[in-house]
Amino acid sequence: MAHLILASGSPRRQELLRQLGVDFSIVSPDIDESVAVNEQAAIYVERLACEKAQAVLQQHPDAVILAADTCVSISNQIIGKPRDKQHAFEIWSLLSGRCHQVLTGVCVMTAQQQHNVVVSTDVEFQHLSLHEMDAYWASNEPIGKAGAYAIQGIAARFIPCIHGSYSNVVGLPLHETAQLLKAVGLLD
Repeated sequence: MAHLILASGSPRRQELLRQLGVDFSIVSPDIDESVAVNEQAAIYVERLACEKAQAVLQQHPDAVILAADTCVSISNQIIGKPRDKQHAFEIWSLLSGRCHQVLTGVCVMTAQQQHNVVVSTDVEFQHLSLHEMDAYWASNEPIGKAGAYAIQGIAARFIPCIHGSYSNVVGLPLHETAQLLKAVGLLD
């Protein structure tokens, strides 16, 4: 049986993948994650997941590669990771009191086959006060997170409900990932 490689340095993805009970190693690819002109969020995350998988497959052609990419989108606008405190406040002002989508593209690739899926979850955010934003920034949790928040952390208090996969919002939709791993024979 081929060895599984997770093409991600994300501790959250690693923790989620462990929940599926599979053995894997980690190789973090270095690819350009720029958004193409007029690129839709679903196309963006699927493209990046496939590019990450391909980059690692070139180094490990006998392995099964699992790659994913997650973004936050609101009104067809891709929301990235905060550059600084001011940018985080801009993101939260945009998300505050509204519903947004978290999309994850997942790609499982071998030298012989490729299976992809894009999963979308609707996330409702409460209205955030400047005091709440300031306190959340001070926690350091938003740094490096798509949409400037982590649902599995302090930000859970700002989210009254989600519609869809919770693990998708964390960074790896487990049900769909399990189906892709089944398709290549790594899960029963």
